[in-house]
Amino acid sequence: MSCEFRDRIVTAAQMRAIEGCLFEAGLPVAALMEKVAGRIAAWVVGQFPLQRYPCIAVVAGPGHNGGDALVVARELAAQGYGVQVCSPADRLKPLTADHLRFIEYLGIPVVKAVETLEPWDVLIDGLFGFGLERSVEGAMADVIAAINAANRPVVSIDLPSGLHTDTGEVLGIAVQATHTLCLGLWKRAFCQEEALAYLGQPHLIGFDMPPQTIAAGLENVPSVRWATLATIREKLPLPRQANTHKYLVGHLLLVAGSRPYAGAALLTALGARASGVGMLTLAVPESLRLMVVAQIPEALVVGCPETAEGAIAHLPDSVDLSRYSAIACGPGLSRQAIEPVQAVLQSPTPLLLDADGLNVLADLGTIETLTQRQAPTVLTPHRGEFKRLFPEQLENSEDGGAPAQQAAAQSGAVVLLKGACTAIAHPDGTLWYVPESTPALARGGSGDVLTGLIGGLLAQTLASDPNNSLDSALNAALVGAWWHGQGARAAARDRTELGVDGTQLVQYLNPVLAQVLA
Repeated sequence: MSCEFRDRIVTAAQMRAIEGCLFEAGLPVAALMEKVAGRIAAWVVGQFPLQRYPCIAVVAGPGHNGGDALVVARELAAQGYGVQVCSPADRLKPLTADHLRFIEYLGIPVVKAVETLEPWDVLIDGLFGFGLERSVEGAMADVIAAINAANRPVVSIDLPSGLHTDTGEVLGIAVQATHTLCLGLWKRAFCQEEALAYLGQPHLIGFDMPPQTIAAGLENVPSVRWATLATIREKLPLPRQANTHKYLVGHLLLVAGSRPYAGAALLTALGARASGVGMLTLAVPESLRLMVVAQIPEALVVGCPETAEGAIAHLPDSVDLSRYSAIACGPGLSRQAIEPVQAVLQSPTPLLLDADGLNVLADLGTIETLTQRQAPTVLTPHRGEFKRLFPEQLENSEDGGAPAQQAAAQSGAVVLLKGACTAIAHPDGTLWYVPESTPALARGGSGDVLTGLIGGLLAQTLASDPNNSLDSALNAALVGAWWHGQGARAAARDRTELGVDGTQLVQYLNPVLAQVLA
């Protein structure tokens, strides 16, 4: 498959259209099945060596996913594995029935019930593939329940059986895989939070689809993509020119903090510092100024008049918002900080809003306010904040992608909807998913670090973009979300998921980036 399409994410209908083009062009279904199964078998041999995992069980459903599984069974038997097959369906598609007949001819044991299989080391789940829409019930539900009860490694072909391809919804019951081998192109379910407990480790298995076939199947639909390392490499503000200096790599203004939430300003500043931004200015309540100077000595710190409760009352007249490459506003402000949020929204400077900046925006009127801005805007809400900003978009939707797309189109902003599968949408309909997250981020302060990190990247990216384009803003959000997730994963590996607080997370950001870029 062309590298151009390795990060594309498709719906069931789009994948059917692409496969339909292949078959219309003359590729026999049986030939495709042989190629796919050969690559699955090779992956299994590499992941589960014969010496340690000699016994393989294969569960084959009635459709072509079952046919794939049966060819895998045949190939693994030829490699010397002890293979047995469970074929629970009474009626099979003709090609799948042919493969089952050949399996029996080869003397590979075939049973109807999972419970009657001999003990096995690894199970291949080929019960249902992509496109399942009905609830799994009766005998097939019993098969899945038995697979899950066995507590052994399970490799699902294309999708764990029982998951909806597009929404990731569990259709009654679903296989809990340890590995899922997604065939051809990533399916939308791999980026849905409900599916995460069932997918295990996802892997993409290509089968050499011609790029013109993929392009035809995805024609006239918004691009939906998976954030890969290759993509991030392209979009990082690296390498820098040898003759660059601090004024050429961005100046970020960070408006954050209040007396009750002083830590939010510090964590956001630490995230910005890790981004490599050339200059950092913090606007904080006057009562926090000396504390912030002591913690972030390289930053310029502006003390602001504050309310009786310790929130920023307004920005000083000396702060010229137009002189900054970008502004990040919101963490720890409190909802009393209406005037500073209004000021940055009315400025001509690219802006990232998070936390209380988003809450104030919702109070002011999201769409009405944002459509008046000329400079790029990035919003980074979690689901609760998103619901306040765009109250109609999350109704009956567990998919973060579609609501983010709709919100971006309505507001003209880049919308980053945080979650276990972060979705980032451009107003033109382009959608990115960053699915490589960790539960270690489910901790106060993680979002503040992300705001600073993306804010610093936004300032760097737009400092070198004379057009102040939304594309550059999207790139900053994408790189920041991916980098943040990778840092948290690295910290969790060293410290467990319980040991990753905001300050620990910051310490892993640059080491993990150096490691993945090496």
